[in-house]
Amino acid sequence: MTWIKICGITNLEDAQTAVDAGADALGFVFYEKSPRNIDPEVAREIVAKLPGQVEKVGVFVVGSDIEWDDIFCRVGLTAVQHQFSIKRKAQQSSQKAVCIDSFPRKARFFVSLPVTPFLGDEQAIKSLAADFAHLRPEIPGQSPVSEGVFDTFFLDSGGSQQPGGTGQPFDWAKVVPIAEAMRNGGTKLVVAGGLTRFNVSEAIRTLHPWGVDVSSGVESRPGKKDPEKVRAFIAAVRETEKSA
Repeated sequence: MTWIKICGITNLEDAQTAVDAGADALGFVFYEKSPRNIDPEVAREIVAKLPGQVEKVGVFVVGSDIEWDDIFCRVGLTAVQHQFSIKRKAQQSSQKAVCIDSFPRKARFFVSLPVTPFLGDEQAIKSLAADFAHLRPEIPGQSPVSEGVFDTFFLDSGGSQQPGGTGQPFDWAKVVPIAEAMRNGGTKLVVAGGLTRFNVSEAIRTLHPWGVDVSSGVESRPGKKDPEKVRAFIAAVRETEKSA
């Protein structure tokens, strides 16, 4: 089954709607510039009321000053999604290294990459595909990377001005080589950016992803989900699976 994440949760009502509709994961955005930014204490109260089997994902933008490891522990999250942005100039980052084994519970780590800047460069797409094809090699004498640790990548439509949450889909056909390389290389692809109940079937049929991620496509306004859109989106994914 396709993994479904409903992102940008800001209140308990929306969280419960998504869970009841069959979402596998909920995303909580900790980024002050986002209209879906949520206070860690509010997120903690929501997470405490969610079923154990639902993935609770904290979304953090790389380069921001947020102490993501502290929020992970305080809120009770089960996964961390690092959102990368493409900057013209390298910026100083205050992020620090964190020992994964030091976490009080096993965490999953996701990476979200904006692909829009690559779409006009065929060579860049080939290069990125080659990187994914050899991302997780089996090295004799070394322990393999733990399952759930940087084995899942989100391809999003963000760019230099906005790392994610653009509400615009990218050209899925152009990244088919990347999707194929990810499957061959043992990494999981999650499609994000501009998905709706009307186009998610096409995205799945084009890229055959492990999962899909939606935010604005199921909203009545930024930060507030529309229950009917949430249910319709998840139903569209499940119907697509039946016809595959």
